[in-house]
Amino acid sequence: MARTEITTETELREIVDPPLPFIADKDTDHLDKVQQAFVTGSPLFFLATTNGEGLLDVSPRGDLPGSVLMLDDRTLAFPDRRGNRRLDSLRNLLVDPRVGMLFVRPGVTDILRVNGHATVVRGAHYREGLAIGEFVPEITVEVRAEEVFWHCGNALRRSGTWDATTWTAFERPAATARA
Repeated sequence: MARTEITTETELREIVDPPLPFIADKDTDHLDKVQQAFVTGSPLFFLATTNGEGLLDVSPRGDLPGSVLMLDDRTLAFPDRRGNRRLDSLRNLLVDPRVGMLFVRPGVTDILRVNGHATVVRGAHYREGLAIGEFVPEITVEVRAEEVFWHCGNALRRSGTWDATTWTAFERPAATARA
């Protein structure tokens, strides 16, 4: 078969059948109680943002379960923890508030996606509840959900992400390792 660039959804649908209705219509604009518990119990999520030039950034955010708060069934908040000080995600949110978030939990192959709009906040009333030791975050991010749905867990199952027998050692080359 010759290489052919696919440029339309019609061309894609010639290869892949449409999803079943219960899959196509699975998104909502809020988090139900099960999804809220999944979010607040997740120690890891991935945050996607876009800068002013349209370049994408995906940042892993790891913290203790409970570090993402549900303010209501559409709004969640998380702290900005001290890191490399680049502020890529926060700077991006100042010019384009759209976000995508993927929440994962160790040992669970379900993945929860939350898409919405974010606001960078200073001095939020709930920030003391996000303290680690004496460090109370000055900056938090509040996300208003617009699209919420469960992702199929096939990627985590196929990759063996939670199966320790599939893990291999990786040593970062010295030139790129942190000092």
